[in-house]
Amino acid sequence: MAVHPQVSQTVLDAVDVRELAEFYRELLGYTYRPGDEPPVDGSPDDADWLVLRGQDGGPTLAFQQTAQLTPTTWPSPEVPMQLHLDMTVTDRESLEAVRRRAESLGARLVSDESDDPDEQLYVFADPAGHPFCVFVA
Repeated sequence: MAVHPQVSQTVLDAVDVRELAEFYRELLGYTYRPGDEPPVDGSPDDADWLVLRGQDGGPTLAFQQTAQLTPTTWPSPEVPMQLHLDMTVTDRESLEAVRRRAESLGARLVSDESDDPDEQLYVFADPAGHPFCVFVA
């Protein structure tokens, strides 16, 4: 019998881990793993690894400090996507609400497929340039 590992989290590189973690925390409604919250006592925020947890044991995202990050140029092929997150909403109204929220948090719209009759979706780049898709499922 084969042993299969379980995915525990998706890790995103970032030049500023707190900024990217805050973007996804606000967008997804996730919470920090205990001890990863921003300092409230005025001490410096020198985090180089942060973890966010989804509601009810849902997906976990981690953020790893890197000195440099080359954002994807997708759909142009110079720098491929390499990894992206897929997120779903239940209807078109929710899709539009998430678009407004993502953009207000610093996401950049990369592709608008919201009128596609087969799969309504938006492709965004997060503040660090990582792509993510939000579609109606």
